Amino acid sequence: MPTIFTKLDKIKPLYDVTYKFLLVLCKLLLIGDVLITSMAVAGRYVSFIPDPSWTEEIVLTLMAYMAVISAAMAIRRGAHIRMTAFDRYLPKKLLKVLDLLSDLFVMAFGFIMLIVGIQYAMKIGAKGTYISLPKLSKFWMYFPVPVAGFAMIVFEIESVYNHIKSFFIPDKEEAK
Repeated sequence: MPTIFTKLDKIKPLYDVTYKFLLVLCKLLLIGDVLITSMAVAGRYVSFIPDPSWTEEIVLTLMAYMAVISAAMAIRRGAHIRMTAFDRYLPKKLLKVLDLLSDLFVMAFGFIMLIVGIQYAMKIGAKGTYISLPKLSKFWMYFPVPVAGFAMIVFEIESVYNHIKSFFIPDKEEAK
C-alpha cells in the first residue's frame, strides 16, 4: 500500500528539472559575462574591436543573477555554510527538528525576498534606467532578488518535505 510519501515523491523529477534549468541558466549567464568582459578588455587594446560603455553595467547585472540563483541552488544540495560543531553531542531527533526549523526560517526569508524584491523592482527599478543604456529599465537590476526568492522557496519546500519524511521513514543509515 503506497504511503503519502510515495505519492509525493513522484514530483521529485519536477525539482530535478527546475534545478537543471537554473544550472543551465547560470552557465549561460557566466558565458555571457565572460564574452562581454572579454570584448570590453580586448576593445581597450585592439583598435578594431568595439569597447561599448554598457559592458560594465550588464556584466554586473548578470553577476547579480548568477550569485543569487546559485545561492538558491545551494539549498537543494545542502551546500550552505552551517554550524555543526555541536551536532555530535545533540540527539538525532533534536538535530532533525533544528534542521527543519532552520529550513522554515530560510523559506520565510525566501518569501520576504520574493515579495519585497518584486516591490523594489516594480517601484524603484521601473523609475530608473541604466546610465549607459537609457532605454533599459533598472527593473532588470532589481529582478534577481525575487527570482532567487522564488527559487529558494521551491527548494526549501523540497527540503522541508524531506525533513518531515525523515521523521516517519528513517534513512538507511539510521535504520542500522
